[in-house]
Amino acid sequence: MIRIQDIDHVVFRVRDLDRMVRFYTDVLGAVFETYQEGPGLYQLRVGTSLIDLVPVDGKLGRMGGAAPGREGRNVDHVCFRVRPWDQAAILAHLAAHGLTGEVVSRYGADGDGPSIYIEDPEGNMLELKGPPA
Repeated sequence: MIRIQDIDHVVFRVRDLDRMVRFYTDVLGAVFETYQEGPGLYQLRVGTSLIDLVPVDGKLGRMGGAAPGREGRNVDHVCFRVRPWDQAAILAHLAAHGLTGEVVSRYGADGDGPSIYIEDPEGNMLELKGPPA
């Protein structure tokens, strides 16, 4: 039996690499980790996981077909656990970056708890998930 423990990485195909890197580093606190020149893969660390960004005009990106957008998403959404959960601070931080979100209780891997949906600059849906209530 396979037992999945956590998310290892998520790969997003992107049109505007610089804008996406700024969003994930400035808004969500990711840290640039490495660049793999062969496949053209930019890797950002978020906790124990990675967010990989692949430009659609690069070698690996061209293999995925049409660029992401409203009419052709590559991923429905990715959920990130956020600890500690300071709702007011999180909402203020998002607002400072021009983002709004509603805190709603949703069920996740840890149970029911606070959750905020936001979109990155290229329309990928992200969920920020707090601890169970």
